[in-house]
Amino acid sequence: MNGIAYLLSPPIAFFVFLGAALLLYALGAKMAPKLKRTGGKLTTYACGENIPGVKIQFGYRLFFFIALFFTIMHVSSLVIATVPSGKIIFFAIFYLLMIFLSIMALITRSTHAE
Repeated sequence: MNGIAYLLSPPIAFFVFLGAALLLYALGAKMAPKLKRTGGKLTTYACGENIPGVKIQFGYRLFFFIALFFTIMHVSSLVIATVPSGKIIFFAIFYLLMIFLSIMALITRSTHAE
């Protein structure tokens, strides 16, 4: 193995580029201005008003809903893309209709029981 091919092997190239990134990071840290902690610069500001800080609690409910939606869409597109030609295409159309109704049921369902 010659020298240049050895340097282009993935593990060696990874460490070379990692070293270059760390060198650039250290150079950027030296060039950056030093932060002076003053009270006004670290507070939130919007249109001249002081905004009190509030803690926001994120939930995963919307994430799981979107993840389920994309899973359904990806599986349906895979199934439709692999349907052979012929009369079986009507089953694919029926399948798409059922997926559409399932997604509509997910979107329009009530989030609270009455």
